[in-house]
Amino acid sequence: MTVAPYKGSLPTSIPTDPLTYRFHELINVYGITLKELIHEEFGDGIMSAIDFKMDLTREPDPNGDRVKITMSGKFLPYKTY
Repeated sequence: MTVAPYKGSLPTSIPTDPLTYRFHELINVYGITLKELIHEEFGDGIMSAIDFKMDLTREPDPNGDRVKITMSGKFLPYKTY
């Protein structure tokens, strides 16, 4: 890397970089489904982005290599006060 990545904000509300836009699109399309699956498996709460691990690997595929991203965040149940 020759330039530090953005952390916490993007230069525009909708990303203009094609790869970053695809992540934005992915969350817009699958975000609610992922939320519901997390709630179904763990109960009401969130996945922490602070205590968080991520891994990126290449998966060979006859139709073109694939990008595999594994995200692992600690589950934090909602608390009532």
